[in-house]
Amino acid sequence: MANPADKIIDADAQTDRNLWQAMGRGWRQRCPCCGTGRIYGKYLKVNDICSDCGTEFFHQRADDAPPYFVMTITAHVIVAGILITEQLYSPPTWVQLSIWMPALVILSLWLLPRVKGALIGYQWALRMHGFGDPSLDEPEKWPPAPAETDTR
Repeated sequence: MANPADKIIDADAQTDRNLWQAMGRGWRQRCPCCGTGRIYGKYLKVNDICSDCGTEFFHQRADDAPPYFVMTITAHVIVAGILITEQLYSPPTWVQLSIWMPALVILSLWLLPRVKGALIGYQWALRMHGFGDPSLDEPEKWPPAPAETDTR
């Protein structure tokens, strides 16, 4: 039987993190650090920590970007499907709607947790939003903003 201490991964070690591996693990809705723990407790509710390796996920800021990516991907797929179907078969509008509206909803709901997971993996791999240095999450420790210049 394996020792549980063997599963501990030092997520703060300053080694390069594989971006594509982390995004792939996130796409599969797994921890970007260990690849075995689950990112979500519910459909889109991100767990605070990984149950396997202890990586903290509460730092993540994948709020608005995943829906925009999903809308872009889904729109390209659905519009291409509509145009191809129209050119090849010329079905009535009600047939087009009965095919593509459910496809739009299903594809969006299927893609959203995967894209959000990939974005969390992206943030983890690049040490964004406290995934690398938790002290940078405190605004008082941020470097000062550059002085504004008058452009008149």
